Amino acid sequence: MKTNLAAWLDFSFIDWDGNIAAVFFLPGCNFRCPFCHNHELLFYKGKGHTLEGVLDHLEKYRGWIDGIVVTGGEPTIHEDLPSFLSSIKERGWRIKLDTNGYNPDMLRKVIERELADYIAMDIKTSLRKYGEAVGREIDKSLILESIRILLPLKEKVEFRTTVVPKLVEPEDIKEIREMIGEEAKYVLQAFSPENAYNPLFRELKPYRASEVREWDEKAILRGFRD
Repeated sequence: MKTNLAAWLDFSFIDWDGNIAAVFFLPGCNFRCPFCHNHELLFYKGKGHTLEGVLDHLEKYRGWIDGIVVTGGEPTIHEDLPSFLSSIKERGWRIKLDTNGYNPDMLRKVIERELADYIAMDIKTSLRKYGEAVGREIDKSLILESIRILLPLKEKVEFRTTVVPKLVEPEDIKEIREMIGEEAKYVLQAFSPENAYNPLFRELKPYRASEVREWDEKAILRGFRD
């Protein structure tokens, strides 16, 4: 096992709906989203924590924790992700995997080997704005391929968008909904400016739930305070 955890939480009540979950943060990411709130993981150079050591630690909470969320950073940049997830599965834990969807080949491996019980894919904005939202030029076909791979999972997958002012507007949400279809589970997440990667984004005023609710009547709103 090459990949170590950059950090972890023993308990989270907000990272997997309906579940109490531990959260494993993996280092590194292939995007540079200006609104990212976990940007300390982008250039993480520490030794980290071994998976086996953290799993041993979590044994004391068995019966209290419903599963483990594997997030980042971006988990799918790690070539040994399948063996990482397999090691968690061997301990009897359910897994939720968070991803930005830029490595459909890795997602395919995870799904084929049944290594995740639930997958959440972030769709940053409409395809025409993607480069601005992720801080680099990308191959947009990879995003579309990941959506295509995940849609058949139905209730085992959700798509989500953090509604960042200027980067995400009503027409962007409409375009995303057209990509994923009317029946897909879609979550609109509140933007938290306080720890944004780009200091300019720390000055933005987040949307209110009352504004966002009208953009997609079927979407689930998450993290809003009003």
